[in-house]
Amino acid sequence: MTSEIDPKYSEAYVWIWLPGATQPVVAGLLSRQGQQLVFNYGRSYLARQDAIALYEPELPLRAGAIPLIPGLSMPSCIRDASPDAWGRRVLINRTLGVKGIAAAEVELDELTYLLESGSDRIGALDFQRSPTHYEPRHTQQPTLDELLTAAEKVERGVPLSLELDQALLHGSSLGGARPKVLLEDGERKFIAKFSASNDLYSLVKAEFIAMRLAYKVGLHVAPVQLRLALGKEVLLIERFDRIRHDSRWRRRAMVSALTLFELDEMMAAYASYEKLAEIIRHRFKNAKATLQELFARIVFNILCGNTDDHARNHAAFWDGQQLELTPAYDICPQSRSGQQASQAMLIYGAERSSQVATCIAAAASFLLGREEAISTVNHQVSVVENEWQTVCDEANLSEVDRALFWRRQFLNPFAFLNAPEGVRIPLAG
Repeated sequence: MTSEIDPKYSEAYVWIWLPGATQPVVAGLLSRQGQQLVFNYGRSYLARQDAIALYEPELPLRAGAIPLIPGLSMPSCIRDASPDAWGRRVLINRTLGVKGIAAAEVELDELTYLLESGSDRIGALDFQRSPTHYEPRHTQQPTLDELLTAAEKVERGVPLSLELDQALLHGSSLGGARPKVLLEDGERKFIAKFSASNDLYSLVKAEFIAMRLAYKVGLHVAPVQLRLALGKEVLLIERFDRIRHDSRWRRRAMVSALTLFELDEMMAAYASYEKLAEIIRHRFKNAKATLQELFARIVFNILCGNTDDHARNHAAFWDGQQLELTPAYDICPQSRSGQQASQAMLIYGAERSSQVATCIAAAASFLLGREEAISTVNHQVSVVENEWQTVCDEANLSEVDRALFWRRQFLNPFAFLNAPEGVRIPLAG
């Protein structure tokens, strides 16, 4: 049974990097009201000519405490900036020391997660105890070896030295369940993902291969590369929410698809690609091209075996007026023992089966005709078949792992069951 530590904070000031800015300004206050966290904008922020809503329609620019969307315990667009599983585990380890190995049984309060995680979090928000003085929580750049050592200790629930603690704090604001940290090479920022001790195969290489193949089929994806640290592979994903400007960084505001759906984690099973397509038609820039891109991403997730396509693994940039789909990320083939599989989000009506036939049935929602949808599938199948060995060579993937991935995660036969006439069916072997 999960137990929650008594709340440490009652409020947090929300700071934002406005579009084009390299320094943040205070936007308002997030405060505890019973079991909820409620936000209201500061008067100075509302008076700014360049002020934007943190996200509309959830937090429109207006004075006073803004009521929560029914079913939520805090604004979802602010929850997007909070750590997910890995970052929370890092902070629990800091708080509880050796007890951190039981992190799944412990939960800190949301304000603690916001105020004690690193400041270089995803998107354009950060959180401070002061409304007037911004002090980022960051450290000197650690090496990959140091970060890998720290991540392994957190996995084991071992207390960190002060140096390792500070090194890993920098990446504690990140989302996702796997060990990861932030890196910077001066001109670019990266998220570094490590293998976990309980991995049955190289998930790091599997994600690298999927992301590279996604790029080759024509998807808009974050650039990736593989590095070695202490003899282990590390996946580096270039961040797309940061823009280098002279010697400083601009931040791009982002919201998750879960926020677009106005759902919380407990209701994520109701998230639907058809609903996301409807939101895109009404609120996104370049809606038609965006719908085609999203359809192609669904197809590729199925072809590469990524069933972890939940609503936090889709996101949009927010500029205060419109939304724009971010590059694809977290395309990671998932382990499967049998043939049958389903996607985390609904695809067509109540159907989420990991089959291209399901995608093709949903084509009209993405403003695609049946033949266009089939053409998208065939193009991707052809590219994956033709580029497979080349991308596996890039990853230095062993023959054993190639045989493990091929036709199990990548181009699993189940994906093609009930496929309509005209769909390219991969050859066996």
